[in-house]
Amino acid sequence: MGFMRILVHSGFFSQQNLDGIDNQEAYSLSQSAHLLLRDNPSSIRPFMHMVLDPVMTKPWDCLSTWFRNDEVAAFSVAHGKTIWEYAGQDPRLNNLFNEAMASDSILVSKVIVSKCKGVFEGVNSLVDVGGGIGTMAKAISEAFPHIDCTVFDLPHVLSDFQGSKNLKHVGGICLSQFLLQMQFYSR
Repeated sequence: MGFMRILVHSGFFSQQNLDGIDNQEAYSLSQSAHLLLRDNPSSIRPFMHMVLDPVMTKPWDCLSTWFRNDEVAAFSVAHGKTIWEYAGQDPRLNNLFNEAMASDSILVSKVIVSKCKGVFEGVNSLVDVGGGIGTMAKAISEAFPHIDCTVFDLPHVLSDFQGSKNLKHVGGICLSQFLLQMQFYSR
């Protein structure tokens, strides 16, 4: 019972007393908890799976070492390579990361497309740099068919994706990623 009270206090469940039954409580999912359901189109489950994956939590154990050295990120301390290099060599992490970013983009893209239409006035083309599997660009290209959208990300991220009439996928390495890799290799 104590664990359920913690979950109620944290906002994952709501609590009701059953009518006519003394001291009987019932619990139901809160609106926030519905985002964790697998069948919810706006589910953030993939994001939670990524955040809680051992590969992603191991860098937390290396923070004190990272603070005392010149590594770019705690991930590099934990795994000996950048997250992008790791994901490029580990299909499981690559898929986990891409699905997580896509689930996050689904929520954000709905708001952007419905509430921020004015931002796209006069825009004929856009590039989503580091756009992952293209969830955001796809939503924009569908809502605004006059805009030519390009998703630019690492080649291993985009290897299985094809574009459409106004959506293209271009694999490459951007300047910031290049500089991070050069800094990583020069040590």
